[in-house]
Amino acid sequence: MSAGVGNPNDSKVETIARLAQWRIESFGPCSYRRSDAFRLGIWNWYLSVEKNRYMHIRLFPEPCRVSKEQLPVARFVVRVFSPCLGHRSYVSPVYEKLLRTSEDFVWVTDFNSPGCFIVDVEFLDLKIAPLHGGDPSSIWSNGRMPQTLSSKNTIRCLSRMLEEGIHADVTIKTSNGLLKAHKAVLAASSPVFESMFLHNLREKESSMIVVEDMSLEACLALLCYMYGTIVQDQFWKHRLALLGAADKYDIGDLKDCCEESLSEDISSDNVLERLHEGVDVGDVPRSPYCLEACMTMDLLF
Repeated sequence: MSAGVGNPNDSKVETIARLAQWRIESFGPCSYRRSDAFRLGIWNWYLSVEKNRYMHIRLFPEPCRVSKEQLPVARFVVRVFSPCLGHRSYVSPVYEKLLRTSEDFVWVTDFNSPGCFIVDVEFLDLKIAPLHGGDPSSIWSNGRMPQTLSSKNTIRCLSRMLEEGIHADVTIKTSNGLLKAHKAVLAASSPVFESMFLHNLREKESSMIVVEDMSLEACLALLCYMYGTIVQDQFWKHRLALLGAADKYDIGDLKDCCEESLSEDISSDNVLERLHEGVDVGDVPRSPYCLEACMTMDLLF
């Protein structure tokens, strides 16, 4: 196989939207040509053409850190045609392939043109293949992406509101400190808080809520749940206090979550403690479960 330089302009690939087009004016004496790198999606790509008895067209990503850490799965179709032949196109099947090297994809066609010809690649989809298995995810917008981005942005904004006290309009007094929050978020999360702010109660007039049965850290975990920013470690550490607060402020989904979490890790080492805690906070569903566990483990006699 011999490689030639040819016209330098012949190496440039034009891109628009999801289409890449490589125009080769003349192959010259060489039997192999490779394009310049072109950008599509988050990767740089190359096309190569080899002419022997048949034409071999390859598509492959630039070997770099991005293509190694975020493996591209491309769904695409290749076309080759020549203005000299009346724009008659040779069209490949639709391929969907994990592309890492120049050996991962080659399309062999009997197309032959003595002069100018054009290679088109239309990318129907580009996905990132997880390094440790799982389904590839598309890098391009689909019906769910705007909603996903919107949800992430909303959570980021709510997190800032809570952390920085942006336009906070209520103060929560805990057993060991004060927290700032927003009446609208509290009211939307809990019918008890909504009632406080709706009627002429002390909390509405003073914009102060006294929660002295919770520590500042536990109350912050409650607020983080309401604002959608709670993390697993925070929930795990304060789930008993959150269970009591969920029952007190009628936050049903949080209560269910806490009950399920606490019930899942009942063992002979903590079942009596869990039973006592469940009765203290009025956790009726968990108490019979603890009693059954105690009977099974012979801990009551």
